[in-house]
Amino acid sequence: MGMTITTMSALAEPNRLHIVELLRDGPLTVGEITEQLGLAQPQVSKHLRVLSDCGFVEVHPSANRRIYTLQPQPLIEMDAWLDSFRRMWEERFDRLDDYLKLLQSKEEKQSSTEGAEDK
Repeated sequence: MGMTITTMSALAEPNRLHIVELLRDGPLTVGEITEQLGLAQPQVSKHLRVLSDCGFVEVHPSANRRIYTLQPQPLIEMDAWLDSFRRMWEERFDRLDDYLKLLQSKEEKQSSTEGAEDK
Protein backbone atom coordinates (compact mmCIF):
# COMPACT_ATOMS: atom_id res chain seq x y z
CA MET A 1 0.00 0.00 0.00
CA GLY A 2 1.44 3.35 -1.00
CA MET A 3 -0.13 5.31 1.84
CA THR A 4 2.21 6.30 4.64
CA ILE A 5 2.01 7.91 8.06
CA THR A 6 3.33 11.06 6.36
CA THR A 7 0.21 11.18 4.19
CA MET A 8 -2.03 10.92 7.26
CA SER A 9 -0.03 13.45 9.28
CA ALA A 10 -0.12 15.90 6.37
CA LEU A 11 -3.92 15.99 6.63
CA ALA A 12 -3.97 15.83 10.44
CA GLU A 13 -2.97 19.51 10.56
CA PRO A 14 -6.24 21.54 10.32
CA ASN A 15 -4.91 24.26 7.99
CA ARG A 16 -3.52 21.70 5.53
CA LEU A 17 -6.83 19.83 5.57
CA HIS A 18 -8.58 23.15 4.92
CA ILE A 19 -6.24 23.83 1.96
CA VAL A 20 -7.08 20.41 0.47
CA GLU A 21 -10.79 21.16 0.94
CA LEU A 22 -10.39 24.58 -0.74
CA LEU A 23 -8.56 23.05 -3.70
CA ARG A 24 -11.27 20.43 -4.12
CA ASP A 25 -13.34 23.14 -5.83
CA GLY A 26 -10.54 24.01 -8.28
CA PRO A 27 -7.03 25.50 -8.61
CA LEU A 28 -6.08 28.51 -6.47
CA THR A 29 -3.12 30.86 -6.19
CA VAL A 30 -1.12 31.20 -2.96
CA GLY A 31 -2.74 34.62 -2.48
CA GLU A 32 -6.26 33.21 -2.77
CA ILE A 33 -5.48 30.40 -0.32
CA THR A 34 -3.86 32.90 2.10
CA GLU A 35 -6.93 35.13 1.92
CA GLN A 36 -9.39 32.29 2.50
CA LEU A 37 -7.40 30.80 5.40
CA GLY A 38 -6.69 34.15 7.02
CA LEU A 39 -3.06 33.17 7.65
CA ALA A 40 0.24 34.87 6.80
CA GLN A 41 1.59 33.97 3.36
CA PRO A 42 4.82 32.34 4.69
CA GLN A 43 2.71 29.99 6.85
CA VAL A 44 0.54 29.05 3.88
CA SER A 45 3.63 28.48 1.71
CA LYS A 46 5.04 26.15 4.41
CA HIS A 47 1.78 24.15 4.48
CA LEU A 48 1.70 24.00 0.68
CA ARG A 49 5.29 22.69 0.64
CA VAL A 50 4.30 19.83 2.99
CA LEU A 51 1.25 19.02 0.83
CA SER A 52 3.42 19.16 -2.28
CA ASP A 53 6.04 16.82 -0.75
CA CYS A 54 3.26 14.30 0.02
CA GLY A 55 1.87 14.58 -3.51
CA PHE A 56 -1.44 16.21 -2.51
CA VAL A 57 -0.87 19.36 -4.54
CA GLU A 58 0.94 20.31 -7.71
CA VAL A 59 2.20 23.81 -8.43
CA HIS A 60 2.06 25.48 -11.83
CA PRO A 61 3.94 28.78 -12.23
CA SER A 62 1.92 31.26 -14.28
CA ALA A 63 3.58 34.64 -14.92
CA ASN A 64 4.43 35.87 -11.38
CA ARG A 65 1.81 33.67 -9.71
CA ARG A 66 1.95 30.10 -8.46
CA ILE A 67 -1.23 28.13 -9.02
CA TYR A 68 -1.91 25.05 -6.89
CA THR A 69 -4.08 22.12 -7.96
CA LEU A 70 -5.22 19.12 -5.96
CA GLN A 71 -3.76 15.76 -7.02
CA PRO A 72 -5.97 12.69 -6.63
CA GLN A 73 -3.35 9.95 -6.10
CA PRO A 74 -2.81 10.28 -2.31
CA LEU A 75 -6.59 10.47 -1.81
CA ILE A 76 -7.11 7.37 -3.99
CA GLU A 77 -4.48 5.51 -1.93
CA MET A 78 -6.13 6.65 1.31
CA ASP A 79 -9.53 5.52 0.04
CA ALA A 80 -8.13 2.08 -0.87
CA TRP A 81 -6.56 1.79 2.58
CA LEU A 82 -9.86 2.74 4.27
CA ASP A 83 -11.72 0.34 1.99
CA SER A 84 -9.68 -2.57 3.37
CA PHE A 85 -11.05 -1.68 6.83
CA ARG A 86 -14.59 -1.27 5.46
CA ARG A 87 -14.44 -4.76 3.92
CA MET A 88 -13.08 -6.27 7.14
CA TRP A 89 -15.86 -4.71 9.24
CA GLU A 90 -18.56 -5.72 6.73
CA GLU A 91 -17.32 -9.32 6.89
CA ARG A 92 -17.40 -9.19 10.71
CA PHE A 93 -20.92 -7.76 10.72
CA ASP A 94 -22.04 -10.43 8.22
CA ARG A 95 -20.63 -13.18 10.48
CA LEU A 96 -22.31 -11.59 13.52
CA ASP A 97 -25.58 -11.37 11.60
CA ASP A 98 -25.32 -15.08 10.66
CA TYR A 99 -24.58 -15.98 14.29
CA LEU A 100 -27.57 -13.96 15.58
CA LYS A 101 -29.85 -15.65 13.04
CA LEU A 102 -28.58 -19.04 14.20
CA LEU A 103 -29.26 -18.15 17.85
CA GLN A 104 -32.71 -16.87 16.93
CA SER A 105 -33.62 -20.07 15.07
CA LYS A 106 -32.39 -22.18 18.04
CA GLU A 107 -34.54 -20.11 20.40
CA GLU A 108 -37.57 -20.48 18.14
CA LYS A 109 -37.11 -24.28 17.94
CA GLN A 110 -36.66 -24.45 21.71
CA SER A 111 -39.78 -22.39 22.44
CA SER A 112 -41.87 -24.42 19.95
CA THR A 113 -40.81 -27.74 21.57
CA GLU A 114 -41.46 -26.32 25.06
CA GLY A 115 -44.89 -25.18 23.89
CA ALA A 116 -45.64 -28.69 22.61
CA GLU A 117 -44.72 -30.19 25.99
CA ASP A 118 -47.16 -27.92 27.81
CA LYS A 119 -50.14 -29.34 25.85
